Amino acid sequence: MAESSSSAFSRLALAFSAGWQIIVDRRFATAVAKLRSGEQPGPGGAAAAERPLLREVEPNAALQLLGLLQQEGRFIDFLEEDVAAYTDAEVGAATRIVHEGCKRVLRQHFTVEAVRTEPEGTRVTLSQGFDASSTRLTGNVVGEPPFNGRLAHKGWRVTEVKLPKVAAGHDLLVITPAEVEL
Repeated sequence: MAESSSSAFSRLALAFSAGWQIIVDRRFATAVAKLRSGEQPGPGGAAAAERPLLREVEPNAALQLLGLLQQEGRFIDFLEEDVAAYTDAEVGAATRIVHEGCKRVLRQHFTVEAVRTEPEGTRVTLSQGFDASSTRLTGNVVGEPPFNGRLAHKGWRVTEVKLPKVAAGHDLLVITPAEVEL
């Protein structure tokens, strides 16, 4: 370790950030525990146990999508409504309108395809190195790949996004403006 990074302040800053990561990242905590006990944390050392660096995501696209879902499907209106006061038939009728509008937004602005092409219920084998970002293991997950299981959901992947351009100065935080009838 370089002399400049071994000062008491640097070690305190490292302890704080590592302590926080131990709390929020189970894999990192496991790797630290193995290091403390003298074990190697696994293939690739401690770096292999760390998650990829997280980056901030610009919220504008999400706000724009929320606005489109509200505009076409009255999505927020539906979710903010207390549906307990309505009959199942009334909720069902409202759901049809929300479903049609939200589906229209999805079809118009996104190209979506299945992650897995096999029919749901099919037995599948996940080999060593399978893409954990596109396949989530559920149930009794023990050991190392290959994993054999039943495809419970085929998953969805966006292959194209076609959101409309936004005028400069448009406040995307206003999902739907208030309406005042005169």
